[in-house]
Amino acid sequence: MSAELRERILVEARDWIGTPYLHRASLKGEGADCLGLVRGIWRAVLGSEPQALPPYAPDWAEATHEEQMAEAARRHMRTVPLGEIEPGDVLLFRWREGFPAKHAAVLVTRDRMVHAHDGAAVAEVFLAPWWRRRLAFAFAFPGA
Repeated sequence: MSAELRERILVEARDWIGTPYLHRASLKGEGADCLGLVRGIWRAVLGSEPQALPPYAPDWAEATHEEQMAEAARRHMRTVPLGEIEPGDVLLFRWREGFPAKHAAVLVTRDRMVHAHDGAAVAEVFLAPWWRRRLAFAFAFPGA
């Protein structure tokens, strides 16, 4: 991925900081969930979203036990080995071992990420050991 594109992703991700959490939303400054944050960055940097947003409830991963988020990311992004993540990559996390990944964030430095978390606004946080243990997948936006 070009350095210029990665920089645009980082700027856009940080521009969402402070957006309130809102399930299924993707409107900067108004509301977003973790997927909505990634969708909004995609639209700002790459243009139209590559697929329509399917319906999903807050407990979708627990109900299906399928890696739906990772499968969708694979269709539209390049898989990145976890040991090779770079700022601008999308990270997917499992809340618990044995469950599908259902939380997304964008890495903004080697040890910080921007994410939308239920009950809080979009924020830049430390990629602490707690998060690293739950990291399941990483993807790069198209543009390599």
